[in-house]
Amino acid sequence: MVINHLGKLFVTHDAATIVKELEVEHPAAKLLVYACKAMEEEIGDATNLVIVFAGELLNLAEQLIRMGIHSSHVIQGYTQSSEAALKILPELIVKKLENVKDVAAVSAAIKTSIGSKQPSFAGHLAKLTAEACIAVCPENAQSFNVDNVRIAKLEGGSVSDSCLIHGFVIARDTEGTIKDLSGGVKVAVYNCAVDSSATDTKGKVDISTADQLKNFSKTEELQMEKVIGSIAKAGVKVIVSSQSFGDLALHFIERHGLMAVKVQSKFELRRLTQAVNAVQIMTLDAPTPEEMGRCDKVYVDEIGGQKITIFEQLNETAKLATIIVRGPTQNILNDLERAIDDGVNSYKSLCRDQGLVAGGGACEIELARRLTTVAEETPDMHQYAMRKYAQAFEVIPTTLAEVSGHNATNVITSLMADHQKGLVNNGVDIEEGSTKDMVAAGILDLYLAKHWAIKLATDAAITVLRVDQIIMAKQAGGPKQRDQGPHDDD
Repeated sequence: MVINHLGKLFVTHDAATIVKELEVEHPAAKLLVYACKAMEEEIGDATNLVIVFAGELLNLAEQLIRMGIHSSHVIQGYTQSSEAALKILPELIVKKLENVKDVAAVSAAIKTSIGSKQPSFAGHLAKLTAEACIAVCPENAQSFNVDNVRIAKLEGGSVSDSCLIHGFVIARDTEGTIKDLSGGVKVAVYNCAVDSSATDTKGKVDISTADQLKNFSKTEELQMEKVIGSIAKAGVKVIVSSQSFGDLALHFIERHGLMAVKVQSKFELRRLTQAVNAVQIMTLDAPTPEEMGRCDKVYVDEIGGQKITIFEQLNETAKLATIIVRGPTQNILNDLERAIDDGVNSYKSLCRDQGLVAGGGACEIELARRLTTVAEETPDMHQYAMRKYAQAFEVIPTTLAEVSGHNATNVITSLMADHQKGLVNNGVDIEEGSTKDMVAAGILDLYLAKHWAIKLATDAAITVLRVDQIIMAKQAGGPKQRDQGPHDDD
């Protein structure tokens, strides 16, 4: 539970969110925060691994320095161990995702990432996320864009009520009475008010007769009818505006049987434009065929007492997919959003590299075992640092055992014994407090996430160890200086 400087409450397991909302002041700790942010940008997941592993490396480095080993030997040992670990890691790949557009295979691969945040609903959320990602994945999978998967949070109901929409969802009702259109709907997106234009300067009109008064308002009506009529004549069925709809404009929109949708957020307007393949129009004129977007179905639905407008693409591959997330409270909805976001980022990583390693601490224990062997074969002084580097990997299964309420020492001993016997896929069984085959259990981690976590955590730890002295440009403590008062004129 984190309360940030604005008083906003966060209840989450997500390390990236916790680090982002905490105001870290210590410069050495800030280096770990930067490593965490770099991991979030590169992979979008496994930020917890970076923080925990880097922290353990620094903890063990402190022990070595207290023993009298110079920091230069520690840095050299850590660097060599990191290079060795990155060479060993590809050998630990247990499975490769053959097809990134297979829903069942992708769902199994990203389930661990989502399950770390929402273990109870991991299966359902993983399937929804996989379907959403595959729906918007281009021909060249490496060009996959995480922004094409949107999340709409609606309070009420259960998490199992969450569903996927192939298209875009706006969490508000339409402006008029038209609520349902289907069959190749043409959409015009305006980044201006759908209303009568007003002059920038004040004007004065002298009206002396009743006919003049009639004609004055009639001209405005005729002008608005002409504009809306030209839009309807172009074949447009839905008018989307980022600003207000005037009463007169709405009257003629209703008369022509058009749907009026208001989108206040400029980011949502941009995504809607992308979803229907339209171009934003800056002036209230009839759109050209190139500026109009197309959508199979536009309709208003009610979920949990809230009206939502759905732009759905049925025939062709949708450019956007929206996951409608349901939950009892806003905090739970926010955590579900973070879990799905991690799943989408994991899919992006899978598009770059399809390698998967055993999860549950199995990969880390095997790295620790092999790196210990490498350290024993090293004759130089930095072999001590290499041993500590190997030992640092044990913090992952240790943490898993401790947070699940089991004896960490017994679990680590059992794991080491299993890996010595050749059972390299055995990891921590958090339910029983023993070991089991992680591959058979379907608990898999991304190879790319492990690769970058080792690289960034080691770089952060080495950067801290290279620092000899911290010089902070802050005013020193002590009594405050007395106010001298106003100076003399001379």
